[in-house]
Amino acid sequence: EVQLQASGGGLVQAGGSLRLSCATHGFTSEDYAIGWFRQAPGKEREGVSAISNSDGSTYYADSVQGRFTISRDNAKNTVYLQMNSLKPEDTAVYYCVAGEIYGLGYLSPDYWGPGTQVTVSS
Repeated sequence: EVQLQASGGGLVQAGGSLRLSCATHGFTSEDYAIGWFRQAPGKEREGVSAISNSDGSTYYADSVQGRFTISRDNAKNTVYLQMNSLKPEDTAVYYCVAGEIYGLGYLSPDYWGPGTQVTVSS
C-alpha cells in the first residue's frame, strides 16, 4: 500500500524557514516522482515542486524558484522541501504527492498524502 506522510509544517514569521518532510512507504524511489502541492484558502491547488525518480531532476513553480529546494534521501525513503525566505503568500496546506512527471516538469499525482499546514505571518 502506497503511503505518504508529510510533516514539518508550522507557524513562522516572514523571512523565516521551514523544512517539510515526506516519508514514503510501499514503493521504492524508482517507482514514482515525488512532489509538493499546496492550497491556500480560497485558491486552487497548485504544484510547488517535484523531483524526478529517474534522474533526480528538480522542478519549481516560478513563485518559489530560488527560495525552495527539494531533495530526496532514498535510503530513508524521504523527500524534503526546504523553504527559505518565506512570504505570507506561501501560507497554505502543503501536500506530498507521488506520480509521474510530464513535459516541462508537471507532476501528475497518483497518490496524495494528508496535508501539513504552513502559516507565514507578516
